[in-house]
Amino acid sequence: MTRRPATLTHIGASGEAHMVDVGTKAETERVAVAEGSIVMQAQTLDTIMAGNAKKGDVLATARIAGIMAAKKTHELVPLCHPLLLTKVTVDIDPDEALPGLRVRAMTKVTGQTGVEMEALTAASVACLTIYDMAKALDRGMTITNVRLLEKSGGKSGAWRADGA
Repeated sequence: MTRRPATLTHIGASGEAHMVDVGTKAETERVAVAEGSIVMQAQTLDTIMAGNAKKGDVLATARIAGIMAAKKTHELVPLCHPLLLTKVTVDIDPDEALPGLRVRAMTKVTGQTGVEMEALTAASVACLTIYDMAKALDRGMTITNVRLLEKSGGKSGAWRADGA
């Protein structure tokens, strides 16, 4: 069973949004893993995997974009804290059953707040970059199943999505 907070931490008593004060929280190692998929035509997947996309190396570019996005999450999501990430990885694997690509992002920090949003942002932007680089081949691609798979660290401890 998933534990839910009694109140939303970013909403004040009068309903105003605010950034949560994490100053008194203990610094712990925090890790989050998120995933997303991009479904495409089999021919589009073949072109990407062969390295024949006109815009260049789709996988390398998407990986770099995901890493950069994780580092800029606080600039994109209004109430996120800027974090000194210690590690970000973005792995992209073909899945012919989709057909398409599966993106998995891991973020890590030693700090006072979690890195779930950074992992989700990395996975999302990597998928968006794949779309951008391959849209000339397949405008019907679908970005899907962006979700948090797991997180660890902090007061709430470890959490893992069902089936992850």
